[in-house]
Order: sequence, then structure tokens, then C-alpha cells
Amino acid sequence: MSVNYAEVIEYVKKMTSENGRPSNYPFRSRFEHTMRVYRWAIKLQSKLGGDLDVIVLAALLHDIGWDDERPHGEVGAELAVEYMDSIGIDPETIRRVGEIIMIHEDKDSDVDLSLECKIVMDADLLDEVGAISVLWDSMATACEDEASYKKAYYRIKNYYRNNKPKIRRCKTDAARAEYTKRMQLLDSFIFQLEKELF
Repeated sequence: MSVNYAEVIEYVKKMTSENGRPSNYPFRSRFEHTMRVYRWAIKLQSKLGGDLDVIVLAALLHDIGWDDERPHGEVGAELAVEYMDSIGIDPETIRRVGEIIMIHEDKDSDVDLSLECKIVMDADLLDEVGAISVLWDSMATACEDEASYKKAYYRIKNYYRNNKPKIRRCKTDAARAEYTKRMQLLDSFIFQLEKELF
């Protein structure tokens, strides 16, 4: 299968900017999130195997849909299936990618998932934790009234506390190892920040 991924990326950029999904903060870009998920999916696939085209297409197209009334995975899957059909992707790949997009948000699912689905779900999950979450929390605090280092510290610490148990959502050992490293990084960062702030 020969896919022009540069064109797929341009389509994703267009759809994520036009789909009407509200952004929590001006600095949070759905397209940039998608590109990070895409890169993590490729890294995981290099360790775990699986059909690279299915993984890449699902990672790139996983967040293209939005509707206030319906699950965005469902809307995204419909749009992705229509788009993949229009660029000549084979029906079996379309089916597999559509299924992944449909359920990618259900991180607590214990149904029998394909390796490709596990990788895309894990890549999506990994984009929520780690050094990048410190940036998000710091920038989010800066957007609020009376921003301060201590407010950012408490936000970072709370986010860390809430996300540490979510390691259970990792579907693969490779993602679990990466998630563990990120939690250790945040633990060390918070410890150091406490010494410098208080």
C-alpha cells in the first residue's frame, strides 16, 4: 500500500482546525497533539511490531472528528473512513483503522484489542503525561488571574497525583515502561521544585 502521508497530514491539519472542537487553552493545539501521538505510535511500533500503515493512519486520523452531541471517536471514524476511501486505501485497512478510531478514547476497555489499537491508545495516553504536562500546567496557570509559581506548583502536583494511577490504562509493556519513566521524572521535578519554592 502506497500512501502519501504528507497529504494525510495536511488533511488532518485542516480537519483539526475546522472541526469546531473547543480548546481548553489557546496554546493547546489538537494538530500538535496529533503529531506527537503519531511520533509515539511509530516509536512503539518499532519496539512492538504491528501493521505500520494501520497504526500511522489511526494515529493521524484519531482526533479529526468532533460533535457536541456524539462521541468524537464515532464522528472521527466516519470522517476517516470516508477520507481513506476517497484516497484509495484498501477496505480491510479502512475497517481496521476505523475500529481503532471508534474506540481509542475508551482507555479503560478490557476487550480484546488488536496490537495496533493498543499502540495507538498508548501513544494517545503518553501525550498526557511527562515533561510536556509541566509545560501545560505552567502555561495554564499563567493564563489565570493572579498567576504564581506556587499556583503552578500545586497544579503540577495535583496533575501528577491524578495521573500516576492511570498507568493501569497502558495496554503494552513498552508504554508502561515509558509511563513509569515519566512519572519518575515528575516525582523528581516536584521534589526539586519544593526545595526551591518553600
